[in-house]
Amino acid sequence: MAWFDEAVFYHIYPLGLTGAPKQNSYGEPEHRLNTLLPWIGHIRSIGCSALYIGPLFESVGHGYETTDYRKLDSRLGTNEDLKSFVAHCHDQGVRVIFDGVFNHVGRDFFAFQDVKKNREGSRYRDWFCHVNFGGNNEYNDGFSYDNWGGYNLLVKLNQKNPEVISYICEVIRFWVSEFDVDGIRLDAADVLDMDFMKALRGVANAVKPDFWLMGEVIHGEYSRWVNEGTLHSVTNYHLHKALYSGHNDHNYFEIAHTVKRLYDMGGRPGGLKLYNFVDNHDVERIYTKLTNKAHFAPVHILLYTLPGVPSIYYGSEFGVEGRKERFSDDSLRPALRLEDYKNAVTDCPRTRLIAALGKVRQAEKALSYGDYKEVLLTTRLYAFSRSIEGRTVLVTVNNDDQDARAELPAGQAAAYIGALGGERVPVSGGRLSVNVKAGGGEIWIPAADDVSVLPDIGSAAGFAPALTDNPSIPDAGRKEESDEVRESDTSRKESDEVREPDAGRKDSDEAGEPDVRRKASGEIKASDAGKIESDHAAKRPVKVPDDKSYEEMSIEELQQAILEKMAKNGPVTAEMRRTVEENIWHDSLVNWVKSFR
Repeated sequence: MAWFDEAVFYHIYPLGLTGAPKQNSYGEPEHRLNTLLPWIGHIRSIGCSALYIGPLFESVGHGYETTDYRKLDSRLGTNEDLKSFVAHCHDQGVRVIFDGVFNHVGRDFFAFQDVKKNREGSRYRDWFCHVNFGGNNEYNDGFSYDNWGGYNLLVKLNQKNPEVISYICEVIRFWVSEFDVDGIRLDAADVLDMDFMKALRGVANAVKPDFWLMGEVIHGEYSRWVNEGTLHSVTNYHLHKALYSGHNDHNYFEIAHTVKRLYDMGGRPGGLKLYNFVDNHDVERIYTKLTNKAHFAPVHILLYTLPGVPSIYYGSEFGVEGRKERFSDDSLRPALRLEDYKNAVTDCPRTRLIAALGKVRQAEKALSYGDYKEVLLTTRLYAFSRSIEGRTVLVTVNNDDQDARAELPAGQAAAYIGALGGERVPVSGGRLSVNVKAGGGEIWIPAADDVSVLPDIGSAAGFAPALTDNPSIPDAGRKEESDEVRESDTSRKESDEVREPDAGRKDSDEAGEPDVRRKASGEIKASDAGKIESDHAAKRPVKVPDDKSYEEMSIEELQQAILEKMAKNGPVTAEMRRTVEENIWHDSLVNWVKSFR
């Protein structure tokens, strides 16, 4: 067991939260990072025990075009500020992980500047991929090179170069010795070289006990990256998508199917320890995405109780909204004043819920380590258990606009208590019969335990209306169907109609909607945008060649290969097809197709 197995993360994009200028003047340091010190107390007050913060280091604009890995961005302050910040976090019992942007660098990075100056004579020419001194680019460098995402602003590092590997490994050692960081989130991990990641894991194992490596991975089979040789965890975009669309579509089958697939993928009790989230700096805010704002409650109950490591993106605990705009993620990364939310933990129902969930998560080890078992499922009602060492916690959620009754197998407990609402319910005949509020949910813990751990946040019945800005929001598009119940307990009444395990489920193997152009500060040319749209419109089935390696295949051939591999695992939905076709980045597709077993 490591600290990250029980962690609840808080995620900060510091350049946005502090209101830093969009472009770096490389002038005198501005000590904006120090303004975030009060947030550490807030993080603790809502039950978070770890902080993912980044990007932090000197860069041109949004932070992902690094120019100096050993210097805090001057818009945020000095290295002493960062050292003090991490020390303050540790004093408050908060672990800290940094953003590691190791796939690409900015054009002001020292090695790239040397290539510009010395061209063929630069000792760093092989630090970058496919430098061609017979080519050119829009900067008129007199040479071309591989970039990330089609943007020459982001120069791709050659991760197979031993000097590059050694340099990045030394950067990690520096971050640990200088700042005492506890782990790293690897940006764009789905396109990082596997041997490069293995080298990073070797450093992680050596620099600090339980040093955590988590990678940003959007598509593919997560077990390819999460194993003893590479990463401890990856971003769970599969579940991210399922959590909001499963509520917007009144389709808990999508969520349950996704959870089962990911759980089985781990091949061991507890499955993969994936980094679960409902929003971040690249995707729209959860409060914006939800059609019915009351679903904020069941979405977050699931976030905190399903297998994995939960994370809250700064401001979302207050119900902050943010929508993706063309060529800009600014609304996803706003400057906020903590003073404006000083009473949120007591006065804001959303913040109060998040704080309660954090407290329950810390008190209940079954939510971190327990086996997962689905015990009831309809399109609108979902229940599961988390069990460890004979102890079972039950979770119920309801996406309907009416209360629902749930009959659950209860094991050996004589009674259960709702951790959020405090209701005590006796067990009768080995079963627990509970009411699940419309647009709400509950975490049921065995009543024999000390109930002092229960957060005093009032009745769960108040969640749904309190979380809804407009309680009369119509349930648009609702179909009048009779929900068929599927339970794992075979002792249910014979009159109950049973749904087969996968029947009627909406497949959710797709992995969210993050904009792959998110890290570029420049706009896409109109002609390029038009070409992309027309390419998608004109897409035709292609034959996957037998005489090419994946690296040699075209984007269209890779997309078709992925679709064919998906089809072997089950039906390919229109949404899954669209997700594949919207990924037009060659390296990402190569890694995706290789991830299938």
